[in-house]
Amino acid sequence: MNKNLGWKLIIIVAAVLLFVYGIFGVPAGLSGDALANALVSPSAMRHGINLGLDLKGGTHLILQVQVNDAVNFETDNAMESLKAAFKSAKITYSEITKPDPNNHAEQIVIKGVAPESRSQLQESVQAKLADYDLSPGTENSWTVTLRPQALNALRDGAVDQAIETIRSRIDELGVNEPIIERHGLGQYQILVQLPGVDDPARVKEIMQSTAMLEIKLVLGGPYSSEQEARSAHQSDDSLILPSSAVSRSSGDTGEEWYAVTRTSVVTGRDMRQQGASASRDEENGTPDVIFNLTNEGGRKFAEFTGAHIGDKLAVVLNKKLREAATIQSQIHDQVRITGGFTEQSAKDLAFVLNAGALPAGITYLEERTVGPSLGADSIRAGVRAAIFGMAAVLVFMLIYYRAAGVNADVALILNLIILLGVLGFIGATLTLPGIAGVILTVGMGVDSNVLIFERIREELRNGKTPPSAVEQGFGHAWITIVDTHVTTIVSAAILLIFGTGPVKGFATTLIIGLFANLFTAVFVSRVIFDWVLSRKAVGEALSI
Repeated sequence: MNKNLGWKLIIIVAAVLLFVYGIFGVPAGLSGDALANALVSPSAMRHGINLGLDLKGGTHLILQVQVNDAVNFETDNAMESLKAAFKSAKITYSEITKPDPNNHAEQIVIKGVAPESRSQLQESVQAKLADYDLSPGTENSWTVTLRPQALNALRDGAVDQAIETIRSRIDELGVNEPIIERHGLGQYQILVQLPGVDDPARVKEIMQSTAMLEIKLVLGGPYSSEQEARSAHQSDDSLILPSSAVSRSSGDTGEEWYAVTRTSVVTGRDMRQQGASASRDEENGTPDVIFNLTNEGGRKFAEFTGAHIGDKLAVVLNKKLREAATIQSQIHDQVRITGGFTEQSAKDLAFVLNAGALPAGITYLEERTVGPSLGADSIRAGVRAAIFGMAAVLVFMLIYYRAAGVNADVALILNLIILLGVLGFIGATLTLPGIAGVILTVGMGVDSNVLIFERIREELRNGKTPPSAVEQGFGHAWITIVDTHVTTIVSAAILLIFGTGPVKGFATTLIIGLFANLFTAVFVSRVIFDWVLSRKAVGEALSI
């Protein structure tokens, strides 16, 4: 026997044990029943390998991020900065507006600036708004525009932040292996797949709750209709918002309208991390939510409330007024939101606030639900196809290559064990396209064995001895095997980089399977041949 053969066999056995552990983990106990259950129980296999949406069931969503919200928020703050700068520089103007906040939120128009204030205006804009361009207009007006590079960065940042915020919310809910990523088929869209969700309606509600928390000054209200509110506030730069709070005096749920300032005193960005919690109103014991502000947010809030005692503040969530309360005294860093909460809704709101405020609103473009029964059918069909295909290949190799077919069959089975073991170790999500990748890997493994075995047969026909034929067969076929595997791996890597969830699942299993096949078809198969030859007499024929 080759002196290195023993070490090679130990490496193969160790690899088998390692990757079997990656698939099944460690059974609870070492009894025969425990070991048997670990091998046959589907739940044991899912310990490391997670099932995707198409196999486990769940919810598939495509979300549209309203990036214009983030742009409006940025330019609203820019307008306030300009007003403060003009006041400090004593620059007179008639008004500062956004003429088209829906389509061109990046543009701010300053009207009525005296010609002699031109240089001061330019200095103020350059000092306060470094990412904006200033251009003159007609009748002493100026246009301040957010630069395209900064505008694109703001929009892309809003999508990235929305993804991270949604992911933090979903992770806290315990959804196993969700897919939350950019949707490559649309602009500023997010793909969300939630396998095995127990309560999809609640998950969707928490995701849809953008938790855009803002505290604004109330300019007027309540009004019985939106038209009445707009008629009363035509001359000032205000927002008209509906109230979602229940009337404390009558319990009436009828809609009311308020006029509030466009700019916010503080927002969800001024909250302390994990600073929100569900509580109860001390006066009537109803559920409410308390949150704490950062030092800077508390300073701004205290300064504002101290200057507006007797005025009303509006707590706005998702562009709806949740509460309008009179400022009784200066408030420093703790804010309480009351009115219309249940125990669960108060906990959900606190959770959403702690998970982070979305930078912009989201809308649902597509929603699909995959039932667990359909997923189970997919699993059965996929496993059945894999078993039948594997069995057909194994039988063919035994019939066509006789005793050497056992060699190929062992290599193929070990290839499958390595593939599933790696998926288990990395906690990969197995999807229906992933199962297709597994089946394709079996085909690639057979192809490698056929190349090697046919080369060995050719060498034997040319009169080589079995050891020499095996040596030459593996040596000559090696280059072809590497070439075919490298080209396929490169193609799969492109799918992995640019593909969406299911396509990535296919590419992942294919890449892992191809690397496993290089190990089994070349190393394992060669070791088996060497072991067989070591047990044969000199000159004895090789069954192939």
